[in-house]
Amino acid sequence: MQENKEYIASNEEPNTLINLREELQKYIVHWIWFVLSLIIAYSGSSLYLRYQNPTYKASASILIKDNNKSGISTELKAFGDLGIIGSASANNTANEIEILKSRKIIGYVVDSLQLDITYFSEGKVKTTQLYTNLPFRLQFIQNRYARDRDTTFLVSLKETNEIQFLSPDLEPVKNATFNQQITAGIGTFKLVKTKNYSNSFMDQVVTIKIRSRAKVVNSLKQRIKISSISENSSILSLELTDTEKEKAIAILDELVNQYNIDAIKDKSIVSEKTKLFIEERLRSVGEYLAIAQDEVKDYKTKFGITELSSEGAMVLGALASNNQMIMGLESQLSLASWIQKKLTKESQENEVLPNNFGFTDAGIAASISSYNALVLEKNNLEITAGVLNPRLIEIKTQITTLKKNLLASLGNLKKSLEIQLNELELEAKRTNSKIADIPVIEREMIDIERRKLIYSELYSYLLTKKEETAISLAVTVSNAKIIDYAYSNGSEVSPDRRKIKLGAMVFCFLIPFGVIFIQSLLNSKVHSRKDIEDVSNIPFIGEIPHSKTDAKVVIEEHARTDAAESFRLIRTNLDFILPDASESVGKAILVTSTTSGEGKSFIALNVAAAIALSKKKVILVGLDLRAPKISKYLGLPERKGVTNYITNNDVSINDIKFSTPDIKGLDIISSGVIPPNPAELLLSSKVKELIDTLKKEYDFVIIDTAPVNLVSDTLLLAKDSDMTIYVSRANYSEKTAIKFAQTLYEEKKLPNMTMVLNDTNTKKGYGYGYGYGYGYGYGYGAGYGYGYGVETKKPWYKRIF
Repeated sequence: MQENKEYIASNEEPNTLINLREELQKYIVHWIWFVLSLIIAYSGSSLYLRYQNPTYKASASILIKDNNKSGISTELKAFGDLGIIGSASANNTANEIEILKSRKIIGYVVDSLQLDITYFSEGKVKTTQLYTNLPFRLQFIQNRYARDRDTTFLVSLKETNEIQFLSPDLEPVKNATFNQQITAGIGTFKLVKTKNYSNSFMDQVVTIKIRSRAKVVNSLKQRIKISSISENSSILSLELTDTEKEKAIAILDELVNQYNIDAIKDKSIVSEKTKLFIEERLRSVGEYLAIAQDEVKDYKTKFGITELSSEGAMVLGALASNNQMIMGLESQLSLASWIQKKLTKESQENEVLPNNFGFTDAGIAASISSYNALVLEKNNLEITAGVLNPRLIEIKTQITTLKKNLLASLGNLKKSLEIQLNELELEAKRTNSKIADIPVIEREMIDIERRKLIYSELYSYLLTKKEETAISLAVTVSNAKIIDYAYSNGSEVSPDRRKIKLGAMVFCFLIPFGVIFIQSLLNSKVHSRKDIEDVSNIPFIGEIPHSKTDAKVVIEEHARTDAAESFRLIRTNLDFILPDASESVGKAILVTSTTSGEGKSFIALNVAAAIALSKKKVILVGLDLRAPKISKYLGLPERKGVTNYITNNDVSINDIKFSTPDIKGLDIISSGVIPPNPAELLLSSKVKELIDTLKKEYDFVIIDTAPVNLVSDTLLLAKDSDMTIYVSRANYSEKTAIKFAQTLYEEKKLPNMTMVLNDTNTKKGYGYGYGYGYGYGYGYGAGYGYGYGVETKKPWYKRIF
C-alpha cells in the first residue's frame, strides 16, 4: 500500500499548474458571459462612434525674433545712417507665449473670423458643423445683441431667395429673404449668400448658434496649445484641434497675424509720439517762418534792395552760423524740459518718450531707448500677468530706477546746454557790434534776414526729423516670422476609434471577470476536493456528483450514472482504508458530517447499498436519534428502531430489523421514535451490545449518526467503530467545517477518518474532474463505465447557457 501511495504522489501535477488550471477554470466555465460582454462592448462602442464628430489637429510653427540677435539690423540696414533705429530689446519667449494666448489677442481672432457665430446641419444620424461649405452667413448691421447671451435659432431654405425661420419644434415662425434686414432681440442683421450656396441646401435645417464672446474666447484659450520646441529655442509650435480642420487652420493663421499686428502697433508707439511732437513744432515754426519771409520781401520792396553788400553778407553768415548752433541747443533744451515734465508727472501710467530727436549726449539717448523698451514690456506683461508676477515687479523697479537716473542726466544736460547757450549769446553780441559800422538800412535788412534764416534752418531740421520718423514707422517689422503656416494632415485626432473599441471591450470583459473574482473571493464555501485538501490531510475517498433526480437511492445493479459509479469507487477505496480483521467480525463504519443538510444519511444509505451489491452482508443502522431520515428517504412509515431496543428489554434485534425490495441484500434498523434524551441513551451498554452483535452477523455495519459539530452523539459511538466517513457538501459546507474535521482527525477522536464530498458539479469548474483517481489512488477512477449510461442530448441553447 505504501508503494502505491508513493507512485501516485510522484505522478501528481505540480501545485502551481493545478492552481493555475483551477483559477482559469473558474472563468472558462462562464465563457458565454465573456463573449456576450465583448459583443455588447463592440456594438456599443461602434454605436457611440457613429454619433461622434471626429476632430482634427492643425499645427503651425513661428520664430519669435530676438531684436538683439535675430537680425533687425539686417532688415533696417538701409536706414541705419539716419539715426532712427534705437537700441533693440530682447523678446522673452515665455512672455510671448502668454501674449499669444492672451484674451486680447484671441479676442481679436474671434472678432476677425466671427467665431462666436457657428452653423450646424441637422442630419439623420448626427449634427455636423458647417464651415467651408457654408451656404450663407449672418452679418450684423447694428450689433445690439448682448455679448454675454447665447442665442440659437433654426433656418430652413425654401426657394432661391426665401428663408424660413423655425421654432424648436420645426414650426414656421417667420419668412424672409437674403439680404433683407431683420430686427430681433439680438440686433439688426441679414443673411448673405456665400459662394457655396446651391439648391442642394433646399429644405435643409441649419442651426445658427450665437455664443457669448467671453465663452468663445475662454474655450479657444484652453484649446490652443503653444510650446517651445526646446528649452533654449525661440521657435514656437502652435496646435489646435477642432471638428473642422479648415477652421482650425484659419484660427492659427489669424492668431499669428493678430499677434504681429499687435506687436507692430506696440513698436510704433514711440515713433507716433515723436511724430506728434514734431508736427506740433512744425506748425508753430512754419507760422514764424512765413512772417519772416514776408518781412524780408516787404523790406526789400520798400527800399529797393536786391542783395546785401559783401561786408553785410559776411556778418549775416556769421550770425546765421551762430544762430544755427543756438537753435540746436535751444531745441535740445526744449526737448529735455518736455521729457522732464513727462517723467515728473504724478500719473502712475508710464508713457513712452520721443526717441528720434537726437541728443548730443549718447548716454541719454540710450537711456530713453531702454526706458521705452521697459515700458512696452511692462504694458505687454500686464495683459497676462498678475500684479504679483516677479518679472512685472522687477520691470517696474527697473523703470523707477531708470527714471531717476534719466531725470538726473537731463538736469545735468540742461545745465551744460545753458552754459553753451550763454557762450553763443556772448559771441552773438560781439558779432552784433560789427553791425554798427554798417549803414542803417542794410543793418535792418541783416536783422530781418537773420530771423528768416533762424526759422528756415529750424523748419528744415524739423522736416528732416519728420521724414526720419515716417521711415521708422514704415519699416517697423513684426515679432513673429512664420516658419510653417497652419497645416492639418486630415488624420482624426479624436475619437481614437481603436482605443475606444479596445477600451470598451477590455472594460466590459473585466466586468464578468470582476464579478466572478469577487464572488470567488467572498465565497467561503467548499466547492471542490482541492478546497478540502488545501486545509486538510484527511484521506479523501470520493466525491458524489449532483443528482439530476429526486431518488434517494441512486445505485442499482445495472445503474451506470455518474453518482452510481462514484459510490462504486467509494466501495473500492473502503477496502484499502479499513484495518485487517478476522473474517468472523464485521466492520462498523460511522457516517457523520459537521452540520445538518450535508447529506450524511444519503451517503450512508447509498454506501450501504453499494456494498450490498458486492454480495456482502450489510446492515444500515440509524443512530441519528435527533433527526432520523432513513425511513423518510425510503418512503416508509416510522417503526420500531434503536430507541425501542434500548428502552425496552422485550424488544430484540430481530424485532427492529427490516429490509426493502428496492435494495436487495440490505438490512436496515431505523432510529425509532425520537427520545427526549438521545445522548444518555447512547451511553447505554445496549448500544455497544447492538453494534457488537451486528458486527458478528454482518460484514459491514453502516451507522448513520448525528452531525458531530452540533452534539456529542457521534463521539460516543467512536470507540465501537472501525472507520469514519466524514461528509462535506459542495457549495454548502463552510471551509471552517473542514478545519474542524481536521482537528478531529489530528486529535484522533474519530477512528480512521476519511472524507467524502457530496453534491459536486464539475461543470462549474470546481474539482479535478472524474478522470482522476480519488483518495490515495486506489481503485480505477470514477470515470470508468460512464459511457454506458443513457444521456439525453440537450437543445443547443441549453448547452450554451
